[in-house]
Amino acid sequence: MKASTAAYRPVGLALGAASGLLAGMAFKQAWKVIEGEGDAPNATDEDRSWKEILIAAALQGAIFAVVRAAVERSGALATQRVTGTWPG
Repeated sequence: MKASTAAYRPVGLALGAASGLLAGMAFKQAWKVIEGEGDAPNATDEDRSWKEILIAAALQGAIFAVVRAAVERSGALATQRVTGTWPG
């Protein structure tokens, strides 16, 4: 295992947790802007339509993917700056 990969492993775990929290906050804010409501629908919400549930799920997935990619890429760049090699 390369030194940069070993150095990135704990950083990657911490960044993964942080990106989940950040993405959750971003999704809640985005949903408030879109629907004007505090809570996004759950798949088991009986009073919500299929359309509303699927739109919320798609938006949440997109936000999580973008935040995760941005955070992981930033972590990899920081690791490269510290170790001199790309982790991976």
